[in-house]
Amino acid sequence: MDLRYRRITVKVGSNVLTKPDGMLNTARIAHLVDQLAVLHREGVEIILVSSGAVASGKSVLMPSKKYDSVSSRQLWAALGQVKLINRYSDFFREHSMICAQVLTTKENFSSRAHYLNMKNCIGTLLENRVIPIVNENDTISITELMFTDNDELSGLMATMANSEALIILSNVDGVYTGDPADPESTIVTEIRSDLDDEEIHVSGQMSGFGRGGMMTKLRIARKVASSGIPVHVANGGRENILLDIMDRGKTVPHTLFVPEQRPVSGVKNWIAYSGSFAKAVLVVNEGAARALQSDKAVSLLPVGVVKTYGEFKTGDLLKITDENNHYIGIGKAQFGSDKLEREKLADRQKPLIHYDYLYLENGK
Repeated sequence: MDLRYRRITVKVGSNVLTKPDGMLNTARIAHLVDQLAVLHREGVEIILVSSGAVASGKSVLMPSKKYDSVSSRQLWAALGQVKLINRYSDFFREHSMICAQVLTTKENFSSRAHYLNMKNCIGTLLENRVIPIVNENDTISITELMFTDNDELSGLMATMANSEALIILSNVDGVYTGDPADPESTIVTEIRSDLDDEEIHVSGQMSGFGRGGMMTKLRIARKVASSGIPVHVANGGRENILLDIMDRGKTVPHTLFVPEQRPVSGVKNWIAYSGSFAKAVLVVNEGAARALQSDKAVSLLPVGVVKTYGEFKTGDLLKITDENNHYIGIGKAQFGSDKLEREKLADRQKPLIHYDYLYLENGK
């Protein structure tokens, strides 16, 4: 096999791993593990981001009384995570492979130190030929700080681990030009940064067991591709889909998000997924907005800020919008809000957000 990549992050969704009644599709899980085992023997390093815990829990126990959505999710996640990881462990053991469970929450990435700690954990597992199976810890996640779904988590893991590709396995063949149910629709085989969303069809409908949908996949895939990592969205129900994608000599119907050919620093990758932890919002004037969204690398100077919502300190993350409330990006403050007005009057202004600590929505 002529392999495309040597380190990959694979995300598999709930609709791939479960049957319509919510029961785990053990045959599908076994086939997924069989494919991963083939790649592992070929020397490929693999990070598996797996959904399915909540769906698995629903098949274990139905609560004796009515709970709110948070309590129900906690119950099913706690029950289902045991069932799911045991299935994976059994199937990997048949191939003389070891897997490890890595449960995380979005709050674990709230600081650069936490981010680097997780990066070190994943790196250590890969060095020891262990397959990390990553999932959000729904038993303790705070609703307001949950990942959109595991698509977002997989994007963060792929960039954090410097994966050569992110492969998202869903229950559809990829992104279409229209409604997938319409026979006139065709798969968009490649999506580049200059392709407008209006040219493709994106369904906002969520899966029966997951929290996201194709709209989430599109947003995350674009973000990951902008950091230089190719993203493949494919049908996890197809026979040997992973092996076919990984083999340069084969083609299979799916969508490839073509990466931008430029390096992105690890700091920017962390900042890109940290919008939930912003301490304040900066509103910038038209000139600053235009400069930030241009092709030229620029920092945000104090003079460009016309309004702030919230106080902040050195090192805090700040969201940036224009005067029409359009999101521009997020960055790390070089000084606190108490010094902002004084810095505006300085002859030589110190950047409020330096370019090296700035992530822009256009991927720059």
